[in-house]
Amino acid sequence: MAFDTAATVEAFWQARQRREYFPRAWFDRLKLDEAYQVQLGLIDRRVAAGERQIGWKVGLTAKAIQEQFGFHEPVFGCILESVPSGSALRSADLIAPGFESELCLRMAQGLSGAVTMAQARAAVASVQPALEIIETRGDLSAQIALALADNAQQKTVVLGDPVPLADKRLDTVACRVEQNGKMVAEGTGAAVLGDPLNSVVWLAGKLAQFGRAIRAGDIIMTGSFVRQFPLNAGDAVHVAFAGIGDVAVRVT
Repeated sequence: MAFDTAATVEAFWQARQRREYFPRAWFDRLKLDEAYQVQLGLIDRRVAAGERQIGWKVGLTAKAIQEQFGFHEPVFGCILESVPSGSALRSADLIAPGFESELCLRMAQGLSGAVTMAQARAAVASVQPALEIIETRGDLSAQIALALADNAQQKTVVLGDPVPLADKRLDTVACRVEQNGKMVAEGTGAAVLGDPLNSVVWLAGKLAQFGRAIRAGDIIMTGSFVRQFPLNAGDAVHVAFAGIGDVAVRVT
């Protein structure tokens, strides 16, 4: 039986209204390509209801993250909101939250299909230190397709000040992650598919499979330098990206 995208999106939309983000009726039923179709259909519904898609996330790019979740290829999700560095998030508004330490790229030009690293670099306007705030709304490791349908754990992104990309080498950028004043991880941009710009290359090609494209003005979260960490009420996070800048968030 052919996959009925519209009917499946509707079923997931109704489940979402019940705050059922990993509908049990759909456990082990979706292929990955079908899950992406559901994700994009749900995002279209949310945009029609008044939200605004401002970019894309690329996830599961670092070996540490892939090993953490037992899945060994990148994934994408949609970004619908961001908050500035230094923001305080309310624990009561979050579902089992966590954070990832990433570089965010703001696009000066659109991209679609097969592109080179040089084309990706030329299309980027600026780079920002960033944190992705995720929610564990279900078991990603056990139900990766449902996690993708549910927008790949995305909640929001925290953005530091932008700087021009110019000739910066992103693979050599070092980051230091501190949680509650304690250093918990260090990493470099090489952990992100060898270079965070490769996330843009991958995304342009992957989106084309679903009739979508990177647009001028989009932000792209390129993937975490280190593993994902949980967030609890009272936590304060500070991440420094050498040569790029700092980003911070706290949870109240």
